[in-house]
Amino acid sequence: MRARRVFGSCTIVAAALLLTLPACAVRKSHAVFLGAVKKVPYSRAGDPAGAAAGETELRIRALVVDGQLKEWTTGNAHDVTDRSFVVRRALRLNDALPAEGESAAAAQKSGQWVWQRGPWLLVDRMTGHITALKLPDYDPGVSQLSWFRDYAAYCGVTASGKSLYAVVAQLAVRKPVLAKKLAPFDVANHPVPECDLPQWQREPLRITFHPAGRDAVSYDIVPGSAVLVEDAGDDSDAAPAAKSN
Repeated sequence: MRARRVFGSCTIVAAALLLTLPACAVRKSHAVFLGAVKKVPYSRAGDPAGAAAGETELRIRALVVDGQLKEWTTGNAHDVTDRSFVVRRALRLNDALPAEGESAAAAQKSGQWVWQRGPWLLVDRMTGHITALKLPDYDPGVSQLSWFRDYAAYCGVTASGKSLYAVVAQLAVRKPVLAKKLAPFDVANHPVPECDLPQWQREPLRITFHPAGRDAVSYDIVPGSAVLVEDAGDDSDAAPAAKSN
């Protein structure tokens, strides 16, 4: 009888331990880092949307998660929070014509690959999750992004390709915080760069755009709380107002 009581007590203890294991389990951490810079051949012919005149090299870095190469990146990364950062993707495209061989192996052997500047990526260091950002009116050949907090300021081109806009986008918000027309846009004859890098000011929160051949224009941004929800995919339509200065 005593042995049965001991066995029953052990069973209860074991069951209790099994129930508490999920609560005590430690979440797996991920190792996320950008590798060393290396230079690759680059030209306007290979990337007509992004290369500057006379540019012959692109500086790229590997984005590595848990020891595995996930993406190639270019340019400086920007820390949005203490666990998330943004960086621009670098794409390697197969430039072989159908008559020259369609297989990746054939293109690799003949060297018919070209590098292009791609979209911006949001990277979560804790989960290792990588998200391609869809920025409103973003044009890879025109838009130079200036980051501040979770805001990206840049000159954008409308879907019609006829207007140049001053844009401020906030991460996780569908609608831009600011979208103001700067000038008409001629896709065939636009200067390079179309806009210099926008400049941020903290107090008051202000962004200044420098379109080519035109006077600089500034806008005051009414600051709002960050809406980036890490480890979740909810979007918000709310956006702070902006006024011309």
